[in-house]
Amino acid sequence: MTVWQDDAARDLVFNAGDRFALLTRGAGSYLWDGDDKRYLDFLAGIAVTSLGHSHPVFVEAISKQAATLSHVSNYFATPPQLELAARLKRLAGAGIDGRVYFSNSGAEANEAAFKLARLHGGVERPRILALENGFHGRTMGSLALTAKEAYRVPFEPMPGGVEHIPATLEALEAAMDDRVAAVIVEPIQGEAGVVELPAGYLEAARSLTLKHGALLIIDEIQTGAGRTGAWFGFSHEGITPDAITLAKGIGGGFPIGALVTYGSASALFTPGSHGSTFGGNPLGTAVANAVLAEIESAGLVENAAVRGAQLRERIEDLNSPLINSTRGRGLLIGVVLTQPIAGAIVSAAQERGLIINAANPETIRLAPALNIGDAEIEEFITLFAATLSDVQASLAASESGKVSV
Repeated sequence: MTVWQDDAARDLVFNAGDRFALLTRGAGSYLWDGDDKRYLDFLAGIAVTSLGHSHPVFVEAISKQAATLSHVSNYFATPPQLELAARLKRLAGAGIDGRVYFSNSGAEANEAAFKLARLHGGVERPRILALENGFHGRTMGSLALTAKEAYRVPFEPMPGGVEHIPATLEALEAAMDDRVAAVIVEPIQGEAGVVELPAGYLEAARSLTLKHGALLIIDEIQTGAGRTGAWFGFSHEGITPDAITLAKGIGGGFPIGALVTYGSASALFTPGSHGSTFGGNPLGTAVANAVLAEIESAGLVENAAVRGAQLRERIEDLNSPLINSTRGRGLLIGVVLTQPIAGAIVSAAQERGLIINAANPETIRLAPALNIGDAEIEEFITLFAATLSDVQASLAASESGKVSV
């Protein structure tokens, strides 16, 4: 083990396992480790660094705001906080009645959404519907909404009332009744392997929740901020939800989350019903304002749509026997494999200087910065093709009894 690996093993909680590398700096779509090895970053901190690393807009926003005002508590309002709230309402189409609650992370945003559902439901509506294979966070409330048993079992019992149903229209129709407080869904299930909902699902969910008086809450933590080629995943479907949760890409690397409410749902929180010491602090909101303004002015939502289609086409053109298909929207892409070897591909890619992610054993997840262009895509294809060849050769050797993958 290296010195930094010894330090990590000694000093860090083992919740993340062994770290893959010691990264020391970044610029654009590139990262460098302690040995000055360069990596092409096509994960972007799991759909977080929307503008890439050390973008001038991000750096300037932090520097300028840190020199002015960083924290005052939520007994007071600040200009960046109000500007960001207005911006998010505009981008999300929340209208004059919309409201914004700021948190520090996506899990915290979903905790707020959980409480919103409880406030709406009361004792008459104890049921909250979430989807199988969904992921909404690892705090206790967000974990109750998350379906993955491996995450949940060690911490049971979970907060009650949450039911996980298959992501089918038939299951949703069968589960809905007037005792449902809310339905919470991701437009694309990123942690499940970049799996889209069935065609028409969000429209049906909107219709059914309106019919039964339930809230429709859409988790846009991974799909928001332009990643899918629209500002939000639900934007592709032409519906209006009751609330959305945001984080990851809105801060471009600064920890910030948000709950945006629509219509009557905006009146559910009252003074003292929820709060966060750091939520909506001027430093975080100033940075998020700058990041979202750059995404908007630089046309990066449109770039995500164009580059995503380009990237998927180039991947499929590789005609690798290890690749079955691609899926997703914009620059949230799942590469579906023909064998459960995603971990081996991720390791081989890192050796080549490429950072990607195994969403599950059968799927590689790609979520690069929204401002990638031809040069980054060409380099990715070169590195990814070489990676696939490496793994394919290793598999062939393994089958002949020489080595194991």
